[in-house]
Amino acid sequence: MWVFYLISLPLTLGMVVVTLRYFAGPAVPRYVVATVGYAWFCSLSIIILVPADIWQTLTASAKGGIGFFWSWSYWSTFILTWAVVPTIQGYEDAGDFTVKERLKTSIHMNLLFYSIVGAIGLIGVILLLIMHRAWDGGIVGFAMACSNTFGLVTGAFLLGFGLSEIPRNIWKNAYWSHRQKVLSHRVAKMAVKLDNAHQEYSNAIVVAQATSNQMSKRDILRPYMDIIDNMLSQMLREDPSFKPSGGRFGENDMDYDTDDKSMATLRRQLRRAHEEYYRGKSEYMTCVMEALKLEDTIKNYERRDASGWKYVSSFRDRRSGTLGPILDTIEFIWQCILRKQLQKAFAVILGCMSAAILLAEATLLPSVDLSLFSILIKVVGKQEVLVQVAAFVPLMYMFICTYYSLFKIAT
Repeated sequence: MWVFYLISLPLTLGMVVVTLRYFAGPAVPRYVVATVGYAWFCSLSIIILVPADIWQTLTASAKGGIGFFWSWSYWSTFILTWAVVPTIQGYEDAGDFTVKERLKTSIHMNLLFYSIVGAIGLIGVILLLIMHRAWDGGIVGFAMACSNTFGLVTGAFLLGFGLSEIPRNIWKNAYWSHRQKVLSHRVAKMAVKLDNAHQEYSNAIVVAQATSNQMSKRDILRPYMDIIDNMLSQMLREDPSFKPSGGRFGENDMDYDTDDKSMATLRRQLRRAHEEYYRGKSEYMTCVMEALKLEDTIKNYERRDASGWKYVSSFRDRRSGTLGPILDTIEFIWQCILRKQLQKAFAVILGCMSAAILLAEATLLPSVDLSLFSILIKVVGKQEVLVQVAAFVPLMYMFICTYYSLFKIAT
């Protein structure tokens, strides 16, 4: 059992850390990163618990406290999903000037959302009662059926998209011409997005400066305005190269000095515009760098005879010393030859795994076993680590496919 945990825990934690490093900005508070990381780990803990549960079921063993870990995973995910994470999200998004007010705003917004959802659900229950007058108390069962159906349909859609899209993209991206076209289109798209974000950020700066200029030093809202001014000054100091351009006023952009709530809205809009701009800038620069590196790789492959099969990078000087030419040759072989072939092989492996998962999902009758993973588990018999790994690998791939689809929709 412990051998499997030594394998699965680092892999699961690695998935969480990689996701956090990719999505979390440098200004995100540590407690937010820790909370989100814990929430993702609770969600991903299923890929650790299911293989362990399968082994205990096969051996008819009740040891190991698997029931406790299932309860911990379920209730942690439940509380984080419905209480902790929404509250933190609303708190960080609020523009209020005190902890108490930000917390009140967060709770108010979440209660409003839950009230709307609850009202829709209540209307649905009333309609069901009207349509089924003789219905004798099966509301809880019906609600559970609706919840399970929604989860299954949504999960199947996200999983199915990822199962087909991930191998297909890896295979296509192995071809440099296709990858170049994709990156060119993405760079152009992100340039437009960055330009729009720059305009919104400039507008927010101009509005904040105009509001500050028209507010007297004796105004009761001046302390709030000073906080916004200090925040804006810090933003501009962090990036001296940023120059606001073409700021425009909207219809109600000069009405933020009415009360503390309007000032909180101004602060929130300024901070959000700042975050959107630098998020877009980071995505744009990442995409541009990837396109330039790909162009480097293509040029090196085309000039391989002239360079003596040595990789010449535009982003650094050529390596010196005795090992320099050898390392340049190794890099050339990896970047220009091996990498694309390994990508194709990896795409084929993932494609076969996707097909095996889809075939396993077609198993409806208990007498027919079409799951290759189930057959593999039966073949390895009582070898604990092999049984758990045979269950862990497809589960991890299924989670990657599902989250890939979810993040694809979000972006």
